[in-house]
Amino acid sequence: MRSRPRPDRRDGSAPNGKAFESVWDYPRPPVCEQVEWRIRVVHAGVTIVDASRARRVLETSQPPAYYVAAEHVDTALFVPAERRTMCEWKGAASYVDIHAAGAVLQGAAWTYPTPTSGFAELVDHWAFYAQEVDECWVDDERVSSNDGRFYGGWITENVTGPFKGAPGTLHW
Repeated sequence: MRSRPRPDRRDGSAPNGKAFESVWDYPRPPVCEQVEWRIRVVHAGVTIVDASRARRVLETSQPPAYYVAAEHVDTALFVPAERRTMCEWKGAASYVDIHAAGAVLQGAAWTYPTPTSGFAELVDHWAFYAQEVDECWVDDERVSSNDGRFYGGWITENVTGPFKGAPGTLHW
């Protein structure tokens, strides 16, 4: 159960310049919003994603998950994985293993090929587990991952918890 303190800043913003957000203020059911922030994913020096915008899903208790359009993703590094999951809000997710610089990152990225109507904007978008790759970035800030592997949230300086995902938090 990780939390991030709020530094005392005159303008009320986090060190990254973005407004503070508590994951406990995110809605349930979740929402999807477009952000005009640079999103990057790098592993072993190989750039997997470099996008000038993305969609992020905000759901109560979880750090945001970022979804990037396939046109900004090096999908040549992907090999379909057997893993499938079901989200009550978004539908059925399919996963891929990422092959980068001799490493195989099992089930490190996922997509919703036919999401529910409420999340139709996620078609042809990919999300990545920050805990599986070397680097994930929002603008010029390197993110940290949430604990556990059930959620693929990215934690930035402006996102505060505690965060769901660590052992013992699944049924909060």
